[in-house]
Amino acid sequence: MNDTATGAWKLERDAEAIAWLTIDKPGTSANVLSSGVLGELDGLLAALEKDLPRGAVVISAKKSGFVAGADIKEFTGITDAASGYALIRRGQQVLNRLAALPCPSVAAIHGFALGGGLELALACRYRVAVADERLSLGLPEVLLGIHPGFGGTVRSVRVAGVRAAMELMLSGKPVRAEKALRLGLIDRLVPEAELHRCAREMLLRASAPRRAPWPERLLSSVPLRPLVRRSLTREVARRAPREHYPAPYAIIDLWARYGAHGPQAFEAEARSIAHLFTTESSRNLVRVFLLQDRLKSAGGKSAAEIRHVHVVGAGVMGGDIAAWSALRGFRVTLQDRALEYVQPALARAQELFDKRLREPAKNAAARARLSADVAGEGVPDADVVIEAIYENLEAKQQLYAQLEPRLKPGALLATNTSSLMLEPLGATLSRPQRLVGLHFFNPVPQMPLIEIVHAQHTDPAALQAATAFARRLDKLPLPCRSAPGFMVNRVLTPYMHEAMLAAQEGVPLEVIDAAAVSFGMPVGPIELTDIVGLDVAA
Repeated sequence: MNDTATGAWKLERDAEAIAWLTIDKPGTSANVLSSGVLGELDGLLAALEKDLPRGAVVISAKKSGFVAGADIKEFTGITDAASGYALIRRGQQVLNRLAALPCPSVAAIHGFALGGGLELALACRYRVAVADERLSLGLPEVLLGIHPGFGGTVRSVRVAGVRAAMELMLSGKPVRAEKALRLGLIDRLVPEAELHRCAREMLLRASAPRRAPWPERLLSSVPLRPLVRRSLTREVARRAPREHYPAPYAIIDLWARYGAHGPQAFEAEARSIAHLFTTESSRNLVRVFLLQDRLKSAGGKSAAEIRHVHVVGAGVMGGDIAAWSALRGFRVTLQDRALEYVQPALARAQELFDKRLREPAKNAAARARLSADVAGEGVPDADVVIEAIYENLEAKQQLYAQLEPRLKPGALLATNTSSLMLEPLGATLSRPQRLVGLHFFNPVPQMPLIEIVHAQHTDPAALQAATAFARRLDKLPLPCRSAPGFMVNRVLTPYMHEAMLAAQEGVPLEVIDAAAVSFGMPVGPIELTDIVGLDVAA
């Protein structure tokens, strides 16, 4: 092979005159399309234009996946629409150059292809992907208050049709292997061992590139676009008001005006996203994304290897913590006073498994990992014991007195308390340094945050183990000091308190809630109080 290497890319030409463009950004676990990475690709494409291969394969050397998207950190440096426009147009020009290669091209995908990664794949003539549970394709930019900018609003419609493209872009949710094939985002699904062979075969056959089916192309015709636009806008308006979330409306407007045709569609895409970069909505959503990214990097490796989780308390929180832990691969024993209290939790767990695990073997495996344990026989073997009983200091202390002598050395003792501080909870323990707070939020499967609560006496190794455990649960670990309200409730309480004061002063409840919703809150404080109950809110 003839090789050419840059910082993130390697170009190899094999004996069949096929060019292999391999991306492997140094120093990162996942590839991202930074300005530098795109610039390097541009140079390699220029070299291919001068010495044309029979075809080009774009592939990733990362174990994690194809490309995770654009470099979000670069977005924070955008100060105005002009700088945003310049950044996006440079990216568009590189991917347009890839799409315009006189030879066929194929994206060979494994793992994920998200955002700019999927846009890179869509710029290739063909797409082949590894058929496994890790495959995830999506255009999640709307979650950052923007929309695809490297040609994604145009090419997704051309390839998959308006309905599939809008589903991807407006929801921001990724799709898995079979659905990606059904939507037309990829042309073939193959076993991992067949990826290279299939990519080569697709290039050598050089069949016509995929286009959206004719009914989808009909929906993009000028006469039908206004009807589809109204339908899409109504659907979005039910979930996201335009004044707070302009991005989904911009996606619909772009398609309605240009129908994914001609160079003007790319130009309009760049101008639209450049404007969105400057909105308060996008800046705040990007900030939230970066904060979440920081939490995801927490935890790291821990000396404590957690395999067995024992949960005491099979109520809504305890039962759901147990179910989620089993779903994520842990062996779980669930304890309560009698089997009649555990059985409803096991039934809810089965509902979760049925919803999240469609493959019978994986569903059965999760079910086998979760078992009722009324006698608490799992305590001595557990790596972490999570207490999730009702909020009463004396009851929790009495439970700890029963549990602590049975814990194995190095086991974590965790509490799901939402209001009690660790110092009084651990006052009767012989080793209070092993006690940590793992405050989950309800409903556990939907809520991404766990408050990792520590006191002054908490062992740093225990805190590290709890944080790593939260990441293995696919949750965001938020470190909190043991203080009234921890973090979330400490922020929420003044908001709720001010709403109650306004109500006491005679402001109508409907006016209070309307003001909060208009500001951008999902529900008003009065409705929230009604949902959680006055006893909990107090």
